[in-house]
Amino acid sequence: MTISTARTLTTHDRVDEPELIQRVLAGDRHAARALYDAQAPRVYRLVHRLCGDEDIAQDLTQDTFIKAFAQLGNFRGESALSTWLHRIAVTVTMNGMRKVKRFRERETDIDLELAMPAGAGDGDHVDVRTRVAAAIDALPEIYRTTLIMHDIEGYTHMEIAETLGVAEGTCKSRLSHARAQLRRVLAPLVQEEA
Repeated sequence: MTISTARTLTTHDRVDEPELIQRVLAGDRHAARALYDAQAPRVYRLVHRLCGDEDIAQDLTQDTFIKAFAQLGNFRGESALSTWLHRIAVTVTMNGMRKVKRFRERETDIDLELAMPAGAGDGDHVDVRTRVAAAIDALPEIYRTTLIMHDIEGYTHMEIAETLGVAEGTCKSRLSHARAQLRRVLAPLVQEEA
């Protein structure tokens, strides 16, 4: 059976990953779409958690799949396809966010000063969720990535280790450091709420 005569995949079809990958490599656009549809939601969630911006997350998710499809022939199947994709997503996101950060550092944001009403620094009006998100964003990249993947997205230490290319113990250590830094930074918030 040739690729051109292969039936079109629907969202209800189940095809094992190796077969789907082979079909994509052979040029089957329907298989590529099925692969994208199956993997994109979780990749997007991870990217969005890492960058915190919906528009940037959409762009970086697309960049992830462009890179993944270009390198699909290099996928050896030693880990799950999702793990391989998430490794690419983390790399693409980290590189993308460095570019965004450099760009934003060059901008002068006068609107921020104008938008801050008098007394906005009072603890009464500061959203706890915003302060927690800011504390997470302020973590060093290696800690923030591990914390988001484990505590927010629910990845196991083994999955994180495979995705980031580090030892499982390193992931556990990074998570411990991230949580400790958050506790230290958020301690005043806990005291305010009490």
